[in-house]
Amino acid sequence: MAPRAQWKGYLKVDEIGCAIALYSAASTAERTSFHTVNRKTGNRVKRIFVDEKTEKPVDREDQVKGYETDKGYVILEPEEIAAVIPDSDKTLRVENFIPCNAVDTVYFDKPYYIAPADDASEDAFRLIRDGMRQKSVAALATAVLFRRVRHLLLRPHGDGIVANTLNFDYEVRSAEEAFADAPTPKVKKQMVELAGHIIETMRGEFDPSAVEDRYEAALAELVKAKIEGRPIKAPKPRREGKVVDLMEALQKSADMAGKAKAKPKAKAGSRSKAA
Repeated sequence: MAPRAQWKGYLKVDEIGCAIALYSAASTAERTSFHTVNRKTGNRVKRIFVDEKTEKPVDREDQVKGYETDKGYVILEPEEIAAVIPDSDKTLRVENFIPCNAVDTVYFDKPYYIAPADDASEDAFRLIRDGMRQKSVAALATAVLFRRVRHLLLRPHGDGIVANTLNFDYEVRSAEEAFADAPTPKVKKQMVELAGHIIETMRGEFDPSAVEDRYEAALAELVKAKIEGRPIKAPKPRREGKVVDLMEALQKSADMAGKAKAKPKAKAGSRSKAA
């Protein structure tokens, strides 16, 4: 089954344009999901909104948005909110090109894939994508997506383009405030060199298929065990970490990493001899 486009419009770079489709690049649909049910009857529970003072149910037509102030709530009618939603011309407009690593990842929000929406747009789409790839640049673009003006970072990705919606500056918290109370002790040069050695021996590549969602796996196994009537195995308690000398720990890690790198890999098809 082909994925469903979340948005369709036009990608515009100066005078070059093409029809595009935007697809979600990440989804939580495959996660184990639950409903809230009545323990006594096994029936699903229905959510009802009630007035917090009168405790009486509120009909759907009487439920409106409200902004809290010192004097109570300012009520906003649906038509008033609709009036301030920006008009959309269905255009993802590139404003400028920047180095691919110019945007800090703290600004990244949601990822999307962009592909040509029809055969007639393939040549223009390929021209934009390959031009960005040749110059090793990303594009900053804006569009009205899902009722809001959004800024996006576009980068070539395989046969298409990957786009990340960007958090607004006011949404990103200050790093200086987060690290304000962080200690800044002096670290010995030898310790830094040992840490660098460990890093070098542990260099590798990111393999997303090797990253396991252990919580999701445990939930799925729990549900399966309940369905099959099997006893549920309690997870083993994790050992508490003990305080160790940092220099000693670094030296031990460096020694272990060095041995692991120096150890020859077994040839395919060879068998180890029994002790």
